[in-house]
Amino acid sequence: MGRRGTWRIYLGAAPGVGKTYAMLNEGRRRAARGTDVVVGLVETHGRSRTAEQIGDLEVVPARRTHQRGARSAELDVDALLARRPEVALVDEPARANAPGSRNAHRWQDIEELLRAGIDVISTLNVQHLESLSDVVESITGVRQGETVPDAVVRRADQIELVDMTAEALRRRLAHGNVHAPDEAGAEPAGYFRTGNLSALRELALLWVADRVDEGLARYRDQHGITEPWEARERIVVALGGGPEGDALIRRAARMGARTGRADLLAVRVVRSDGLDGGSAAAPARQRALVESLNGTFHQVVGDDVATALLEFARGVNATQLVVGAGRRSGRRRIFGTGVGTAVTRRSGDFDVHIVGHQHAGDRAGAARASGPALSRRRRAAGWALAAAGPPALTGLLAGTGLEFGLVIDILSYLALTVGVALAGGLWPAVAAAVLGSLLANWFFTPPFHTLTIGDRDNALALVIFVGVAAAVASVVDLAARRSRQAAQSGAEAETLSMLATSVLRGEKALPALLERVRETFGVTSVALLERAGDGWTVLGSTGPGACTDPDRADAQARVGAGEGAERRGETVLALRGRVLPAADRRVLSAFAAQAAAALEWRRLAEEAGRARRLAEGNRIRTALLAAVSHDLRTPLASIKAGVSSLRQTDVDWDPRDEAELLATVEESADRLDGLIGNLLDMSRLQTGAVSPLTQPVSLEQVVAPALQGVPAGRVEVDVPETLPPVLADPGLLERALANVVENAVRHGAGAVTLSAAGLRTDRVEIRVADRGPGVPEAAKAQIFAPFQRLGDSPRGAGVGLGLAVARGFTEAMGGTLRAEDTPGGGLTMVFALPAATARGDGPASGDEGGGSL
Repeated sequence: MGRRGTWRIYLGAAPGVGKTYAMLNEGRRRAARGTDVVVGLVETHGRSRTAEQIGDLEVVPARRTHQRGARSAELDVDALLARRPEVALVDEPARANAPGSRNAHRWQDIEELLRAGIDVISTLNVQHLESLSDVVESITGVRQGETVPDAVVRRADQIELVDMTAEALRRRLAHGNVHAPDEAGAEPAGYFRTGNLSALRELALLWVADRVDEGLARYRDQHGITEPWEARERIVVALGGGPEGDALIRRAARMGARTGRADLLAVRVVRSDGLDGGSAAAPARQRALVESLNGTFHQVVGDDVATALLEFARGVNATQLVVGAGRRSGRRRIFGTGVGTAVTRRSGDFDVHIVGHQHAGDRAGAARASGPALSRRRRAAGWALAAAGPPALTGLLAGTGLEFGLVIDILSYLALTVGVALAGGLWPAVAAAVLGSLLANWFFTPPFHTLTIGDRDNALALVIFVGVAAAVASVVDLAARRSRQAAQSGAEAETLSMLATSVLRGEKALPALLERVRETFGVTSVALLERAGDGWTVLGSTGPGACTDPDRADAQARVGAGEGAERRGETVLALRGRVLPAADRRVLSAFAAQAAAALEWRRLAEEAGRARRLAEGNRIRTALLAAVSHDLRTPLASIKAGVSSLRQTDVDWDPRDEAELLATVEESADRLDGLIGNLLDMSRLQTGAVSPLTQPVSLEQVVAPALQGVPAGRVEVDVPETLPPVLADPGLLERALANVVENAVRHGAGAVTLSAAGLRTDRVEIRVADRGPGVPEAAKAQIFAPFQRLGDSPRGAGVGLGLAVARGFTEAMGGTLRAEDTPGGGLTMVFALPAATARGDGPASGDEGGGSL
């Protein structure tokens, strides 16, 4: 088999960072060294500097295809295989090939070139990585239809990051170096917001860092390197399943914060039989805590805890290991060393931190959690069998009249002892063994009917019988207990897994959780109670006859113990229907923790709603103030000037001048009347007397009226007929749109573009773009404040509510209004409104005007 080609990829966070430029520069550098380099396919996107980089490189003609009536360029794989260069430059491997091509995607063409022994240099944006496409969509709102599987990219021999700050890329965009001013480009202008670019840049950096980390791990494995390399600080926390794990995790997180950016890994070692004696609720709680601190939770199996911890730490190239102080009692320390001591002795280059906690030296909790005792019924049956079994067996052996011999008699008593152990546990079995030995001595050991033993071998046999019987009973008892414990642990694990995978979000989270508690424990009712003064308030309940006082409940668990809980008062989960055994209370504690989270989520949602209402009132008051101070003065001044001029007795007005003054007065009065109507409507909105009457509105219904006050030819409209209607108040949307368009016409240069697009299934964006001087990034938020104008420009002649009022109207309808740079220079105002189809609404009714006006 021939040599496989090498693949080098230039990875970037977004279009325009310089990937293609870097690829061509590398190609020219190799060609200058004498390497046979050809350009297979390069997408310049009209960038002159990128096209200049091709220079004298040989270009293999692309294969031209017709797709949907348009010509497209495809990579000519056959021509490249026939030319057989040393290196081929192939841009954008995520592109889909035209129907009928030999491969569905361009990256499959590259794979074919690599198999033929041709080295390939490519470019790729992080948005086209298959594993990150949904993350990119959530950040930018743009779905990527063309992706490359991560496994394919990982097979590349070299991946080099082409990095650029968000601010630098936006400057390139504003100068027209990313897309030509008249080119829409593959992405809308909103894609290039500073926040979007910063998030995409972080994704690219983290993805490349993970690949570097994988390469380092392979190198260490290939060369047998086990000692830690401190390329990145990694702190491993050893968890034992006890309550001290929470303190250890927080301590490790503080250590990581002091050292800068450190990886936090929590590991729990469980025995191979799955029975570690820890709390069933602690792992789920500690996993959530670790993940909230941006760490990861791991679980490994090993009977030697210290060895398992050290192997895990070496495997992840850890630099520090945090272990809790032992809970071993003084008597247990005599017979063996603790985990912390063993880890410290064998740690090597690790920094081992043994952290003290309030549970150090206390094994009581672990002993109580080691497993539930056998049921009372089984213990009673064991004692009854221990008391009646040996005499009954003695009567059976003596009544047959057959002399079996002392060995058979002792084996019979031993079998009985095992049966007693299976039924009632250790101590009934020991009692049965002692009683059986006495009966065997009395009836079957010479001299008979006396406790004296004449033969020394018989005495030894009875002693061995008692010892073996006790040992066998101990093993049987332990196996029975472990079996019962395993069954209960399995049930608890299943319950906790179901609880962990349930969705506890939204308005119905708390009722759903209470119903889950009632079903799990088989009780009749569950209530969540909060102390209010001397009484209790029911926050939620399910089932008939829910109690209103924890003292009347059959079982209860305290919910939460944080600062918020202390401020609000004690909160209790109260169950009625049956008394829960102690073993079930561990799972109940896990449900109580989830109830605290659901309750806190509901409280935060209520506070957020109140904050939104207050903020909405503030926005409307700001818009009212802007309208009064800015928009009312102009028509009043025009009316006063016109009337004062007409009332002058010393001036003889020409009829045409007089008609012009009267027309100005009339026009200003009409404008004033409209403004007063707007102010009255916004006053009703502020007081809550009138809400915006949102309904499905087609954009054609509001765009034409909004442009009536704009000179003809100044606005170019591009609104596709296929767009869904938006949910809005027609009158408010028309006025907000008119204010923004008038502002763009007043400050822009040339024609203003009004376009609309549906980037998401639930949102429609309306863009008003001008070619004026634009607005600095730091001033974009200020232009929506009252009394703000572009620079120091004087007040114009136009009458409008201003951008502050336009934003107030838009947000009152549930939409947003923001400012962005226009590609090539200028300012773009973006309305984002909910699409009517997202809520199942039908088309607009066609009524003219707004419902609230």
